[in-house]
Amino acid sequence: MESSANKTWDDFGAEKQDLIIKQVQKEFKIADSYLEPKKETWEKRLKLYNNQKRDQENVGHPLLFTIFNTVLANLYDDSIAGKFGPVEDGDYEACENLTSVAEYDRRLMEKDELDYYWTWDACFYGKGLVLLDKFDRKKMCPIPVSINPATFLRDPRAISINGDIEGNGSARFFGWESGMAKFEMEKKNVYFNLDSLLTSKEINDAIDKDREAKDNAANRQNEKNTEEEMTENYNYHILKWFTIIDGKKYYLELANDKNLVIRFQEYKDELWPIIERSIFPISRDFDGVSIPDLIEDKQRASAVLINLGLINAKASIYPMYLFNKNQIKNPKDLDFDFNKFVPVDGDVRTASVPLQKQEITNSVNFILNLIDLAAQKSVAAPEVSQGVQSRVNRTLGEIQRVEAAKNVRHSLSLKIFGWSEKKFWERWYWLYKKYFKNIDEKILRLEGPLGAISKKLTKDNLIPTADPDIYVESSYIIENKRNDEYQKFMALANMAMQDPQTNRKFVFRKLAKILGRKNSELTLMFPPTIDELLSEDENLVINQNKLPKVNSYDDDIIHVEIHNKATDNKAKFAHIEAHKKMMIFKKINQAMFANQQQQGIPNFKPVQGQQQQQPQQESGVVAEAGHGNNQEEL
Repeated sequence: MESSANKTWDDFGAEKQDLIIKQVQKEFKIADSYLEPKKETWEKRLKLYNNQKRDQENVGHPLLFTIFNTVLANLYDDSIAGKFGPVEDGDYEACENLTSVAEYDRRLMEKDELDYYWTWDACFYGKGLVLLDKFDRKKMCPIPVSINPATFLRDPRAISINGDIEGNGSARFFGWESGMAKFEMEKKNVYFNLDSLLTSKEINDAIDKDREAKDNAANRQNEKNTEEEMTENYNYHILKWFTIIDGKKYYLELANDKNLVIRFQEYKDELWPIIERSIFPISRDFDGVSIPDLIEDKQRASAVLINLGLINAKASIYPMYLFNKNQIKNPKDLDFDFNKFVPVDGDVRTASVPLQKQEITNSVNFILNLIDLAAQKSVAAPEVSQGVQSRVNRTLGEIQRVEAAKNVRHSLSLKIFGWSEKKFWERWYWLYKKYFKNIDEKILRLEGPLGAISKKLTKDNLIPTADPDIYVESSYIIENKRNDEYQKFMALANMAMQDPQTNRKFVFRKLAKILGRKNSELTLMFPPTIDELLSEDENLVINQNKLPKVNSYDDDIIHVEIHNKATDNKAKFAHIEAHKKMMIFKKINQAMFANQQQQGIPNFKPVQGQQQQQPQQESGVVAEAGHGNNQEEL
C-alpha cells in the first residue's frame, strides 16, 4: 500500500491492539466459513479443467477446457482500449499525453499478462480481482497485482468491493492470504515485529489448500510439509486485511496464524484499491456466474456416457460366452490361442454362444449431442469458433450469421469488462496525480510517422487542469462504430463536396480522425496554415485573459475555429466576437478586400463591377470591438 498513515500500531495501547487482532480474527472466520463451500467446488473444478487426475483406464472429456478457452480466446483477443478526453479546452495536449503514457505503461505494467490472468479468473471463478495501489518510482508508473480469488475472503454482505455509486453494499472487510520470505519483508522497510515470526504452519491454510488443489489437478506430488525444513527462505504465510476500525479504514498484515501484526497503517483513500472484473454478473450479487457453473454438469454427464460407450466397445471385442459343460469338458480349452483346436462332444453350434447384452442405442448419441449443444449455447461457443468443422453442412451465409451472433453475445461480456477497464485507468490516473511530483520526468519512446521519437513529460503537461473523461471500449465495438461513422460521414461528405464553399481540408481531416490516425500523422498530411499557426500562438495570449490584435488579413473562420480551443474567459469571447464583426465588415466591403482571395481567405468572391481597393491594416471594426487596450487584463 502506498497510502500515507496517520496512526501507527504503537499509537494504540496494548488493550486496543488485542481488540483489533480479535476483530480481524472474527472477520476472517466469518468470511472463511461463508466461502468454504464455494472454494471446495473450485478445487473439484480444477480437476475437470486440467483433466489429468483421473483413472488411467477412463477417457477424460475436455468439454470444460474447450468451451472455456474458446470464450477466453475471443475475449482476450479483443483488447479493450482506453482514451483520455479533456473536460476543458486547454487540456487537449495533456490528455493526448495521458493517452500516450497509458499505451507506454501497458508494457511497463505487463498489462497483457495481467489481462490474461484477470480474464481467466473472471471466467473460472466468476470474478477477477486486481490490486492497484502502488506507484513504482523506478519504473515511474503504477504497478497492478492480480489477486488469487481462491485465497480471497470478503464481507458476506458486500455486493462489490466499493458498492454502488453511493457506496451502498461496499465491503466492510476483506483480504487474502499470501506468502513472503523474511528478506523480502526487510527489503520493503514497512514491516515490524519480524523477530517474532514463527515457522509453524497454520491449520486449514488457504494457500496450502489452493496449492494442493492445483497439484492434485496436475497429478503432481504435493510437498506442503517440506517447507518446515527451510530456514533462510522460509515462506511465511501472511494475511493481508482491509477493515474499518473506529469508523476509519485500515490496512493490516498479520502472521503467526493471525496473532502477530507486522504491518499497520491508516488507509485514507475514498475507495478501496481493488478492481473487480465479472463475465456474467448478477444484479446485487458479488460472485455472479462463471463458465464452470454452466459447463461442469455437462462435462460430468458426457464423460460418463463416453466411458460407458468405451466399455461397451471393449465388451463387443472381448464378449462373455455361455458354454455347455457337457460338451466342453475342460474350461481351459476356451482360453484363446492361435491355431488351436478345441474338442467338442456334440454339435459345435450349441457348444458355446455369446452372452446377450444391451447395445448402445441412438439415444446415447442424441444425448451427447444435446449436452454438447447446450454447452455451446450457454456461452456462445459454436463449433466453428472452436476451430472444428461443423457436423452439419452449412452454407457460408449460415456460418457468417452464427459468427455474427456469437460476436454479439461476446460483445456483452466485453462491454462488462469495459466497466473494470475504466475503473482501472481511473485509478491509474489517480496514482499519477497523487505520486507524480513536480520535479519528476517521464521519458516516452513513441513510434511517430517519421520513426521512433523520445518525448519528455512533466507534471505540467501530463496532469490536466480538470480530471479528464475516460473512454473505454473494446476494439471490436470501436471498429464497428468507426465503420458505421465513416460510412455516414462519407455519404455527407460526398454531398458537401458538391458545394465549392465546403472546407475540404476539414472534411479530409475528419475522415482521417474517424479512421483513427494520430495528430502527428495529420500534421504531416495536412500541414497547418499560417492562420492556424498564428491563432495557436494567440491562444497562449488569450489563456492569460489578454487580447491579441485582429488583423484584416486574418482568415477569420480558421481563427474562430482555433480560438474555440482556448480557455473560456472574457478575452476569448471578446476576440471571437471581433473576428465575427470583421467577417461582417468584409462581407459588406467585398471590393475593398478582393485581393485577399489569394491571401488565404477561403471562398472569398468580390462583387462584380466594383472597384477593388487595397485593404487597410486596421479597420474601424477592430477598434469598435474593444482592441484599443489589447494587452490589458480584463
